[in-house]
Amino acid sequence: MDQPPPKSHPRDPLHGITLETIVTQLVERHGWEELGRRLPVRCFLNNPSIKSSLTFLRKTPWARERLELMYIVERT
Repeated sequence: MDQPPPKSHPRDPLHGITLETIVTQLVERHGWEELGRRLPVRCFLNNPSIKSSLTFLRKTPWARERLELMYIVERT
């Protein structure tokens, strides 16, 4: 199920990486509890799921930006 890393884009470190991939990989790496501790939003704390998290993050730019930054920092 591992995907090859997408080809890097000089100005966008998330080029070719979907929000679903980011959430899924962070949940696999840290679990919902740790993700909720690092980014305390309801979709990670109360009955979390990939679907509910994606819905929330797509509607909430500040939370999506923080999650994407967390993902970028961990990749470097």
